[in-house]
Amino acid sequence: MQQTKIAGTGHYVPDNVVTNNDLSQLMDTNDEWIQERTGIVERRWIQPGSGDSPSTMGTKAALKAIEKAGIDKTEIDFIIFATLSPDYYFPGPGVMVQEQLGLDTVPALDIRNQCSGFIYGLSVADQFIKTGTYNNILLIGSENHSGGLDKTTRGRGVSVIFGDGAGAVILQPAQSGTEGILTTHLHSEGKHAKELALIGPNTEHWVDKILEEKNPEDTSYYPYMNGNFVFKHAVTRFQEVINEALKAVGLNSSDIDLLIPHQANLRISQYIQKKMELSSSQIFNNIQKYGNTTAASIPIALSEAVEEGKLKQGDLLCLAAFGSGFTWGSALIRW
Repeated sequence: MQQTKIAGTGHYVPDNVVTNNDLSQLMDTNDEWIQERTGIVERRWIQPGSGDSPSTMGTKAALKAIEKAGIDKTEIDFIIFATLSPDYYFPGPGVMVQEQLGLDTVPALDIRNQCSGFIYGLSVADQFIKTGTYNNILLIGSENHSGGLDKTTRGRGVSVIFGDGAGAVILQPAQSGTEGILTTHLHSEGKHAKELALIGPNTEHWVDKILEEKNPEDTSYYPYMNGNFVFKHAVTRFQEVINEALKAVGLNSSDIDLLIPHQANLRISQYIQKKMELSSSQIFNNIQKYGNTTAASIPIALSEAVEEGKLKQGDLLCLAAFGSGFTWGSALIRW
């Protein structure tokens, strides 16, 4: 079977920069507290009225990836869209991108695996390319976190972490057997689902009940994260799934030219770097500028890494993610 290569990358982030000092005007926090715990200096939040949304940001990132791939948008034959923050409860944003790009009945698949969504989408796309089902797959990760955060002192443990943005790639059959996706690995552990979750609203607690209760103390409509619990599991699963991928192809961590981890927390990335004995040149982080953009974090970072010349032909690229679900995954790619 043929291998799958990343033919083009692109990303888009809102113009509105929100610094840690800006957040200190909204809640009891400060720059030192945020940087010490997360490594984040600033993030992008959608400005109300700007027209930015998960689908429109995804489309903007997609157009850049299409241009980099050197194809016409009409050559896209499948769309995969990963997000936890769709424009609407339904339908998903994949079909909205299809319409915004002006594509004719191209199928669209929505992925709901949160921080691991891009890796899950990459693995799905890889199977379609390998079997010859599709030849130009558009894979997008895009998030609008800022619209659903508790921007008060009560919610600061979560709200200071997350940002908005989108990243996209075009996936095609590789022209040679020496390039492309070598292996992908996916996992989940649902018993920890509520440790990082947004419980309401849901179909058992819908608009009628929400309006009836009008309870300002009800925090179920905001994201919840058991930070220490998530951190401990993340650092373990990251290492496991990266080593699983390396073992599958008979390589070692020293063979990695660039690791792009999901940008969950700079302290997690630094811990993984140390444990796997990777140099600073072997890992790429941009959470300092964008915060955690969930499904968008890896494709945004990948797009920036490409723009900065961090990858050259023949390099071994490792992508890895861990997040809500719990779900986690990895991919090894020969660039």
